[in-house]
Amino acid sequence: MRDLVYTGFMSLDGVVDSPGGGPGEEHRSGGWVFKDLEFVPEAWSIKGEELADTTALMFGRRSYEAFAQTWPQSDDHASYKELPKYVVSSTLSDDALVDGWGPTTILRSTEDVAALKRTEGGAIFIHGSADLARRLSDAGLVDRYHLLVFPVLLGAGTSVFSRTDKDKQMLKLRDTHAYSNGILKLIYDVG
Repeated sequence: MRDLVYTGFMSLDGVVDSPGGGPGEEHRSGGWVFKDLEFVPEAWSIKGEELADTTALMFGRRSYEAFAQTWPQSDDHASYKELPKYVVSSTLSDDALVDGWGPTTILRSTEDVAALKRTEGGAIFIHGSADLARRLSDAGLVDRYHLLVFPVLLGAGTSVFSRTDKDKQMLKLRDTHAYSNGILKLIYDVG
């Protein structure tokens, strides 16, 4: 059974959308990850740690389309280039997939994701894709959360966590670290 891990940047009030700003991100506070905060290199060490565990990437359609515009040419994301990618979408067509960015498979349903998890292999990391992560969490498919929580309250925006009325779900803290600029690294196992 493969682990499905959500990784993301989050405001203290749970917002995960528009962390980097840029085209197509209309959030009024877009770019909040890189604004008004001292850069502390060790706060980003989680990304290198994740790369050692990542055997595949998973995206929702909108995140795939956004990342596919920049990640294939990005030196910062060169290690991700040849990793298998899975896009969960009922609308994306095969001809919309980006060439030269490693093998990419479109999964059409939550059931397809569950079937993928039952295969052999290592961890699959979900980047961005808050709507997808909520759906998969509600289906009991997310195994771990890797969060960098920023000391900012945005007041509005998309959360990775569902507001669905469901049973309480306990998380187990696997790792944590507080950085001098106020960022918190929180890694939780589900269940």
